[in-house]
Amino acid sequence: MPDDGTIDVGTLCEFVACALMSHDVPEADAGKVATLMVEADIYGYETHGVFRLRQYLARLAGGGCNPRPDISVAQETVATALIDGDNGLGHLAMATARDLAIQKAGAAGIGWVGVRRGNHAGPLALYVRPQAEAGLLGMAAAVGSANHVPPYGGSDLLLGTNPIAFSAPSGGDDPFVFDMATTVAAMGKIKTLLQQGRPMPEGWMVGRDGKPLTDPARKSEGFLLPIGGAKGFGLSVAIGLMAGVLNGAAFGSDVVDFTKDTISPTNTGQVVMALDPKAFGVGDEFAEEVARVFDEMRASPPLPGHDPVRLPGDGKSALAATRRTEGLTLNPALRADLNALAIGCNLAPPFPKYA
Repeated sequence: MPDDGTIDVGTLCEFVACALMSHDVPEADAGKVATLMVEADIYGYETHGVFRLRQYLARLAGGGCNPRPDISVAQETVATALIDGDNGLGHLAMATARDLAIQKAGAAGIGWVGVRRGNHAGPLALYVRPQAEAGLLGMAAAVGSANHVPPYGGSDLLLGTNPIAFSAPSGGDDPFVFDMATTVAAMGKIKTLLQQGRPMPEGWMVGRDGKPLTDPARKSEGFLLPIGGAKGFGLSVAIGLMAGVLNGAAFGSDVVDFTKDTISPTNTGQVVMALDPKAFGVGDEFAEEVARVFDEMRASPPLPGHDPVRLPGDGKSALAATRRTEGLTLNPALRADLNALAIGCNLAPPFPKYA
């Protein structure tokens, strides 16, 4: 392994799992969460991968997150279910919801599974990509883990980044995977810029005076901007209804800032869906038609100064394969943070050269 801050995927998984176990998370659960956290980095979602370990450990230490949850099905029909996450690590409840949605789609053509009493669970892409790899369509959405956005035209912070993701088979190595926040930028990107000492671009946040805010250290002085103005606001509200209110989970002023408050349960709400094309009279033909349309789009001549057309998800499989083989190269600030966490967990630093 090159000595440039690159770490073997298995070694990183083991470190993250051990850090979680040091906070009373059972070995099996710690392994599941660690694998999903590292998967986020493998597929390029660095703002929602091992970068989040400090936040998760803080909530476990503060009592805001249950290290030993009893995840259960609180409500169920043939095609729907509601998962109670028992305030455990969010990855556990969301992985349960995803797997149950896929199972129900196989039986009923569609599976729609909500989550209540959950927690932050990393990028939604983790919970829609498996559907596409199984020949299904996927969707997932979540109420953000802190409120950083006012209602359109207002000034009270009552909405989060409220992300949504979609997936579909595309007949090739890379399924269609589209994962986005309903804000111009996710708060995770701002936190990584803060960690690295870099400014934000204009247009991500504004202060309460309406002027651009570019210093990530001053993020609490302003608010994130929704995509598309009022349209992004409306989409964020719709997600809050589906992932929050429908599941008996937090929305609006009930949302707990999971970074600032490490003591209170967040009751984070999420939803995962799986849809089988066979329910509409098509099977493999769906992916074949998607491939044909996507090829047309990629063949569209780019505008001057633009790169060739790409579809969401393009290149992710090759990127993941390379990183599984060659390891993950983490930025210096994150390496230092993981080494510091190791000391607090009585573990050997994962990056001894930089300790």
